[in-house]
Amino acid sequence: MPDLCVRLATGADHATVERLWLMFRHDMSEFQGGLPNPDGTFRSERLHSAFHDAGWAPYLITSGGHPAGLAFVRGLDGPVRVLNSFFVVRGARRGGIGLRAIKEIVARHPGSWEIAFQDANAGAVAFWRRVATEIAGDDWTEERRPVPNLPDDPPDVWISFKTLA
Repeated sequence: MPDLCVRLATGADHATVERLWLMFRHDMSEFQGGLPNPDGTFRSERLHSAFHDAGWAPYLITSGGHPAGLAFVRGLDGPVRVLNSFFVVRGARRGGIGLRAIKEIVARHPGSWEIAFQDANAGAVAFWRRVATEIAGDDWTEERRPVPNLPDDPPDVWISFKTLA
């Protein structure tokens, strides 16, 4: 299995994480619709929040010294941590990097967790159910919740579980 490094991203990593963010948003556009902005970028409020807002943590995932993914966690200053965004580049998928990375991130922030994904993304459905089972055994839940401010969109699927400190 390739070497893996999961670390908090710093300001020096911003450009790399921003490029990964564009790949992530491009992948998500298949399931959420939407086109890039006129300048070729996608909405980036979460990218900004991950680096600048209290209670957020941006993670950079590397493999063999190469950027392999990102994760944004929010709610670190509250009772529930939310995996706000998670992405592994296509060339690094299906080799266990995503599962190993999320397990490391969750272990750094024990407590209650929530992770959202879309039913239409079959890969995400299987992945997140596997993650929940690997981390929490049978002690996790799944529910559908409306997408805020988008009443015509299909609901997001939310997985919830707890880890011990």
